[in-house]
Amino acid sequence: MLAQLEAWVAVNSGTRNIAGLARMAQLLADAFSALPGGIALIKPDPVEAVAADGRLSPIEHGRHLLLTVRPQASIQLLFAGHMDTVYPADHPFQKMRVREDGALNGPGAADMKGGLAVMLAALSAIESSGFAGRLGYQVVINSDEETGSLSSAPLIARAARGKLAAFAYEPALADGTLAGARGGTGNFSLAVTGRSAHAGRNPQDGRNALVAAAELALRLADAASDGLTVNPARIEGGSPNNVVPDNAVLRVNFRPASAEAAARARDALDEASTQVARRHDVQVRTHGSFNRPPKPIDPGAERLFGLVRDAGESLGLPIGWRDTGGVCDGNNIAACGVPVVDTMGVRGGAIHSPEEFMLPDSLGERAALSALSILRLVERGTA
Repeated sequence: MLAQLEAWVAVNSGTRNIAGLARMAQLLADAFSALPGGIALIKPDPVEAVAADGRLSPIEHGRHLLLTVRPQASIQLLFAGHMDTVYPADHPFQKMRVREDGALNGPGAADMKGGLAVMLAALSAIESSGFAGRLGYQVVINSDEETGSLSSAPLIARAARGKLAAFAYEPALADGTLAGARGGTGNFSLAVTGRSAHAGRNPQDGRNALVAAAELALRLADAASDGLTVNPARIEGGSPNNVVPDNAVLRVNFRPASAEAAARARDALDEASTQVARRHDVQVRTHGSFNRPPKPIDPGAERLFGLVRDAGESLGLPIGWRDTGGVCDGNNIAACGVPVVDTMGVRGGAIHSPEEFMLPDSLGERAALSALSILRLVERGTA
């Protein structure tokens, strides 16, 4: 696993590095071909984004890996991971090194190329056991998790259909704590179109899109409430000082803790857009979605966490979990009604930074935890 991880970390696979993702996808296809079943590299679904001028433009994504094993077996599980990282091709953080304390510092070492190595080792162990014939599964490794899984969400939803349970391989904390309930997230771009005019000669004929976007930001910030955080993050657009700006784009992020909070956020978006458009005589177009629904710990998830905890106890590993504000593909899987534990990867920390690290002894440890948890799911036949 360690040699595999070193080779994978050496490949820059930032979400927008399409060439790097293609190389990483092929390396993963070669590695996962050791498992039975069929591997396919799936074309990403089309995704559009609002540019700074308010126009929609397509965004290119890498292909996603899908492995299907024994689809006719009575027990079906889903294993999810991602090949992309947050480090672009020109980022200075490109190599792995061993820290003085023995931890491995490298781009994606924890998040989540270490997790992919754990997943593959666990499934290889299952295939060598006497239980393999009773288990069918799919592996989805997407190329865009770090940017919201917009081009892979339909693939994840299809793969989750009919599954008994799912494991995703985001990193656990350094002490082994898992992520429990997660809030949701939604990213929106509000494109404001006004009317340009000379700022000195006839400003009254203009409709200032920048001022309207600023008011939108203030109104949406005021929508924050218990269980809902709102972050107006950026306004783009504007014009020379002597021109009334006719274009602006507001970028805003919502973090709802529940489906009810997400509904409040949507209502706030609609109300603010309507009122600002009327007050400033501008057009407001909203683009975006709540791409990560909130993930509560429901009874099915609670039972699955209990199974993983008990497997850890059998291995001498204390397993606990706590709620987190972060999001991942576990949110999407849970929204399909499938119980999921989404931090089955290595132990590590400082992810999304040049200090990212993983603890190498957690490779074998977490592979054993996954393998035993899978075996117990097969034994029990229910989540």
